[in-house]
Amino acid sequence: MLSKFEFANPEFLGLLALLPIIALWYFFTRKKDTAKLTLSNTSGLTNTSTLAKLKPFLYVIRLLALTLLIVALARPRNKEVTTKTKSNKGIDIVMAIDVSASMLAKDLKPNRLEALKKVAIDFVTKRPNDRIGIVVYAGESFTQTPITSDKRIVKNTIRRLKWGQLDGGTAIGMGLGSAVNRLKDSKAKSKVIILLTDGVNNAGSIDPKTAIELAKSIGIKVYTIGLGTNGTAQMPVAKDINGKLIYRSVPVEIDENLLKYIAKQTEGKYFRATNNRKLSKIYDIINKLEKTKVEEFKYTNFKEMFRPFVLLAGFLVLLEMLLRFTIFRSFV
Repeated sequence: MLSKFEFANPEFLGLLALLPIIALWYFFTRKKDTAKLTLSNTSGLTNTSTLAKLKPFLYVIRLLALTLLIVALARPRNKEVTTKTKSNKGIDIVMAIDVSASMLAKDLKPNRLEALKKVAIDFVTKRPNDRIGIVVYAGESFTQTPITSDKRIVKNTIRRLKWGQLDGGTAIGMGLGSAVNRLKDSKAKSKVIILLTDGVNNAGSIDPKTAIELAKSIGIKVYTIGLGTNGTAQMPVAKDINGKLIYRSVPVEIDENLLKYIAKQTEGKYFRATNNRKLSKIYDIINKLEKTKVEEFKYTNFKEMFRPFVLLAGFLVLLEMLLRFTIFRSFV
């Protein structure tokens, strides 16, 4: 409650500093206002002497009234602020994620897929005003989650991503094509695909160039990410008799020329993530490049509270005058 309280004109509170001065002035000058009467016997004046001692009480009432008037001048009030946001430029985003076996390579920690999931979830959290969908691909592709504004669903989908759900291979053309298909009916002013892969296009029935033309025809911008260190990486190459993956050091092959071509043709950008830090930084860069324009409207309501102070001050003034010209009339 106190956090909402304020004074509209706090400069008037400086007048309160005059009150001690006024009180001291009264203390040192009040004797001049007291009439003296010498009597041989004061037994008949006992009650009036008691009233005379209470006369300073009138001045206290006057000071209280003055204090309340000063506070009223400062205009105490409660402030209520409500905020509403309006998104003027919605963005629909589809994240096309490679889930082939090579995504289990350990050049990123703990592996490429797990590193990506952590960064992707963080990216989704930072896009509260956008709709996001998830497409996964390996030797084939499918939509894991249609475009939605429900970030809880999107993040849960990313958490559940795993290798082994699709045929082997890397069908970049099909991954891109599926993502384009998700966006073809979008009414958003800006449509974006984030295509991530760690390999070379070697499967699928859709040529990447065909998917590129489709993306261009409906104004989709594609950001491409090549995931994997330079040189070699520990990748799964087979399974032992117990079904456990066998890892060997294998040269990292990423079709960077294709990824650069996709980005250039769709007015996007190509990035290479060779470690966890760079991967995280890439998503931060994309987050900044594709900003949703949000307008914030603030509505402020004030509840004025000076009236009770004025009314109470007026009451004290009337009370002081009533007492002065009735009970204390003989001492005024």
